[in-house]
Amino acid sequence: MSEDTGHSPIKPAIGNYKRHVLVCTGPRCTLQGESQTLFDSLGTAFKVAGLDKGALRVKRTRVACFAACKGGPILCVQPDGVWYYNVTSENLERIVQQHLVEGRPVEDLVFHQQTRD
Repeated sequence: MSEDTGHSPIKPAIGNYKRHVLVCTGPRCTLQGESQTLFDSLGTAFKVAGLDKGALRVKRTRVACFAACKGGPILCVQPDGVWYYNVTSENLERIVQQHLVEGRPVEDLVFHQQTRD
């Protein structure tokens, strides 16, 4: 239990973004660390596509487990509610260009699409 020092916690700040990409880097998703390699490549991919700043900025986050442990690497794009499987480096290029830049999900890689009410 922490002591109350009388200081308020510092409120975090995050810059504006259009989409948030979540990548499962858990050990069951990919056995050879492919998910972590994929996550590490996103910074460069976003920069090349112009998604690292401005109106189309995409935030990226590692997730320990999505509980969807087949067909990895698994990637989720929010707030679109689009879940991708088999995200190889080639498929990532398609997702970045077609979905994140052009706004059209890559249907043959989608295994779940959250419905909106």
